[in-house]
Amino acid sequence: MAKVVISAFFLVLLLGSFDLAHSQEVEQETASGPFVEPSQPRAPSVLAETGLASFYHAAFHGRRTASGEPFDRHALTAAHKTLPFGTLVRVINLGNERSVVVRVNDRGPRQNNRLIDVTPRAARELGFLATGMTWVRLEVIAPDESADKEVK
Repeated sequence: MAKVVISAFFLVLLLGSFDLAHSQEVEQETASGPFVEPSQPRAPSVLAETGLASFYHAAFHGRRTASGEPFDRHALTAAHKTLPFGTLVRVINLGNERSVVVRVNDRGPRQNNRLIDVTPRAARELGFLATGMTWVRLEVIAPDESADKEVK
């Protein structure tokens, strides 16, 4: 029995280290001919997600975020599960079409049904401070687009 468990463990390790990017390139080659690296750099891709947004309680003000900086309820920042720290994201409230640009500086939200946690200031600007949650669309802002954005 122990040999089966150990064998399964090593099989999982082996499969876990399989290079998925390589397998996607192979699929692309077989689907549309050989893969050719573009001569011009590609435009930055824009991630778009739709889901529930909530906001941090003001009691977290001053506590350290996952990035190490203190949480500021007056700033335009947010918590996202996977986006890199420092990423600028346009959050659009689907109920009223208001939008705000926030910077990711924390990990979360901890509830699985939610996409992003924003500061109370961002929630107020998006118009959902009274309700606590709303449906939003997230759009990652390309680095060249964010140069003229003022985010605190």
